[in-house]
Amino acid sequence: MTAEAQVAKISRLAALRTALEQGSMRHGHRMVNSLHPAEIASLIESLPPAKREIVWEFVDPELEGDVLIELNEEVRSELIGGMDADELIAATEGMEVDDLADLIGDLPETLNERVLQSMDAQDRERLSAVLAFEEDSAGRLMNLDAVTIRPDVTIETVLRYLRMRAELPERTDRLFVVNRHDRYLGGLDITRLLTEDPESTVGDVMDSTVEGISPETPARDVAKLFEDRDLVSAAVVSADGRLLGRITIDDVVDVIREEADHSVLSMAGLDEDDDMFAGVVRSARRRAVWLGVNLATAFLAANVVGLFEATIEKVVALAVLMPIVASMGGIAGSQTLVLIIRGIALGQVEQANARWLLIREISVGMLNGLFVAGLVGLAAGLWFQEWKVGAIICGALMINLFAAAIVGVSVPLVLKRLGIDPALAGSVVLTTFTDCIGFASLLGLGTLFLT
Repeated sequence: MTAEAQVAKISRLAALRTALEQGSMRHGHRMVNSLHPAEIASLIESLPPAKREIVWEFVDPELEGDVLIELNEEVRSELIGGMDADELIAATEGMEVDDLADLIGDLPETLNERVLQSMDAQDRERLSAVLAFEEDSAGRLMNLDAVTIRPDVTIETVLRYLRMRAELPERTDRLFVVNRHDRYLGGLDITRLLTEDPESTVGDVMDSTVEGISPETPARDVAKLFEDRDLVSAAVVSADGRLLGRITIDDVVDVIREEADHSVLSMAGLDEDDDMFAGVVRSARRRAVWLGVNLATAFLAANVVGLFEATIEKVVALAVLMPIVASMGGIAGSQTLVLIIRGIALGQVEQANARWLLIREISVGMLNGLFVAGLVGLAAGLWFQEWKVGAIICGALMINLFAAAIVGVSVPLVLKRLGIDPALAGSVVLTTFTDCIGFASLLGLGTLFLT
């Protein structure tokens, strides 16, 4: 979207909010239905619950299904809960199979059967084929509307066939070539179809180098393939080589956005599907779990400090310097942690290159540590007029930065191997380690040399 289009969109949404506040219902109804379904969804998500109901009443029935697909899961579930069965069934009519597969999981169980009965046998079979695959996989992303052609026909024959169809599925940039057993052979771009000699056969001009995607491929890997190969659409192919459907760039963009939201929010223990305007009690309950986990780790760090209570009573300077050691270790470790998590998400980091990365991050940590620890040690020595205090915090910082590098690299890899999302749990584990090691090294060295 261009900057001008973005500004225009913001202006339209602002004007609509103003109309709602002023109670101009007729004007609001007209403005809502002039928006794209994604813009309507964005507007609904940015309003408090009471105003959401008003805007949802404005939405024309033929747009309801498209708007529901664009909403995050929590807001969608709330709106679905307020709709009657006939309205929900009407909203699902005409939806693409991949979109319906996303929506049907949020429908009440009693309604699923009615939705399936309202579909013709072919669409019901197509939907069942998509639902057979795991969520967040290529099979769930694919649409079954791929246009197929045979390799032995001429370009002229293909052009006549397309004219007979009268229209192509949305975002069709290529046709998929299959044999008589529906085995995937390659693709033929529309641009090449229009420029090749009409007497040439499809087999002569098709691109057989573009491999199909397995339906079990994780959605994030599909997004990486689209990025690496600059794809607009791609074939989904079964283990025995049969063409199952296609994935288009619009679905991949949704995956990329969801992955980005997940990466940012999960580090704070939040879910990308959480409602921004959810009730206070519900939001507090969700965050309480994460706060409880952090509280437990904070008590662990406090327990480490408690072991050196006598030392702190004798050398108060160490208590003053404790936040510096913990903060520097946490920041250095977080830098490494974020880089490794990003590398894992992009497929650049794995067990094979982990050792090299570990050595590199330790080297970076030690180089920064020499500068930072020396500066802080000098400042602490001058501040407290005691060179031993400066030397102790210098040593503690070096130890903590060394540990932060090791933890920042190893924790995401270990969590991934255990099947735990590194973005969700990595920061808690890192903070626990750097706090405990930082406090233990500072107070331990203080106990050895100052008491």
